[in-house]
Amino acid sequence: MTCHELEALRLGLMNVLGTTDRSARDHAEKELDGHLDGPIEGLANADSLSDLQRHLDAALVDLEEQVAATPEDDPAYDYRRGRLVAVRDAERSLARVVDHGDSFLDDLGETHHSLHDVFPADD
Repeated sequence: MTCHELEALRLGLMNVLGTTDRSARDHAEKELDGHLDGPIEGLANADSLSDLQRHLDAALVDLEEQVAATPEDDPAYDYRRGRLVAVRDAERSLARVVDHGDSFLDDLGETHHSLHDVFPADD
């Protein structure tokens, strides 16, 4: 059993960050071989943080449905529940990355305005 959601999220985040680590990419692609469809494919091919969030949300819906459809006495039940917890945690972590990026963007704007207050631009 593998956690396709996390491997796909890793691939998508590598796209967004411009990561060129071939071994990490190869490992994730191997884990996803034959499973690149729907939200998993969207995650793996995402090129923005908003795409990652959207596809991760869809993947979570699919995973929640899998857990709900799995009988509690099924050997896969605990693993799927654990996967769900891990992917929800990844969703919160991704939200923090987006929040930090937005905050950084705001800070750059404030710095820009402060610089122009101290050194007015000649128009």
